[in-house]
Amino acid sequence: MTDWAQLSHAYGSAEDIPVLLDQIASEPSPERWNDLWSALCHQGSVYSASFAALPWLADVAGRDDREQAVSALNLAGAILAGSDQPHGAGDVRAQHAAEVETLLVVVNEHLRTSSDRNEYAYLLESMLSFEGVVGWGEDLAWGFVNEEYEVSCPGCEANLFIIVIGERGFFSTSGDYALSEDDVETRPLRPASPAAMDGIGRRLHDIALADGHQDVASAMTYVFGDATCPDCETGFSVADQVSADWSVTH
Repeated sequence: MTDWAQLSHAYGSAEDIPVLLDQIASEPSPERWNDLWSALCHQGSVYSASFAALPWLADVAGRDDREQAVSALNLAGAILAGSDQPHGAGDVRAQHAAEVETLLVVVNEHLRTSSDRNEYAYLLESMLSFEGVVGWGEDLAWGFVNEEYEVSCPGCEANLFIIVIGERGFFSTSGDYALSEDDVETRPLRPASPAAMDGIGRRLHDIALADGHQDVASAMTYVFGDATCPDCETGFSVADQVSADWSVTH
């Protein structure tokens, strides 16, 4: 039995977590899931109680209620993405190897049947987290859900928006294109050729294509393609610059 009172979460003692888990199990709601997220994965930070919840999350993920299963998979993925943070829980992946294996099997099952782009992006991210892929297991979905990544130019260090999905095209800009009433200066992105892609980019592209998510597969060619800074004309790899910022933001 887990002694929750000896564990901690974002707001102190985790002794209140069993009640919240019971409430979600009996009467699930977005508000209760939000409360659980806030306690166990507050703004990406994880705690000893976060990992103690993995068996419960793996159990919920394996049930027939798809909505609750996806919620459990996403939270478990976010928690495991923070496994290298200081949390006092020891070697989490070794301790919870069985749960991680279960979660990985289940997330792949739900990927195959996901029709919503945002849900699919979060499930892809969770899959990478369960596999232990550093960085993309935490930040992949951001660009797809928000349709952009924010990176620093490697030349002039300007803050840039890299638009990988959007009705206005695929481009880089240092201007606030979403709020500006005037046209902002942009530079078109240069997508990678799927045939020339390799590594994690090629894998994610091919998975999305096989699952029928052409828009996600297409966006992958931009995420793993090249951009130009409109301020200093420096060219760079989008994926390399996203990953370069992990050392700053994590």
